[in-house]
Amino acid sequence: MRRGRPGALPRGTAERTLTSVETGEVGDRSEDDERAERRRTARPAPEGERREASRLWHITLSVSGAEAPLKEVRRGLEQLAHDHPFLLTSRYANDHAEIRYWEEARDLHDAAAVALRLWGEHRSTAKLPPWEIVGLEVIDRETYHQRIAEGYGLPPASPVGVHPF
Repeated sequence: MRRGRPGALPRGTAERTLTSVETGEVGDRSEDDERAERRRTARPAPEGERREASRLWHITLSVSGAEAPLKEVRRGLEQLAHDHPFLLTSRYANDHAEIRYWEEARDLHDAAAVALRLWGEHRSTAKLPPWEIVGLEVIDRETYHQRIAEGYGLPPASPVGVHPF
């Protein structure tokens, strides 16, 4: 599923898109499956221009602010997940939340830029609390899987969904 994203376009591109990721383990797909998917969804670069391949980035976005009723926080995060099915999991309390998901982007800068806009762009439509972003981690897929294999970092997002801390 390809989704358009409003906002500034990355350098050298005519269109900004996001790709939904299956809600299961990203590591379940073989490299051949991933290469085939990239070939199916890749658009040819304009004549004489080299197009960089998109990569998957694991995003952890942390937000915090004044206390809000837990029911409203949960409902807002559920609406955000409904509007954007690429979200893997959200954890929340009455004064902070964490959103984890996979983002397809050309490089770390593009992935971080999209992640930093996510909360603000959807604050009113999903009726999210007026919290500010207090943390952002963007790591490539290889680093994510290396951390998990070594026993560091948070385990893969399971169960998928919105859950209290």
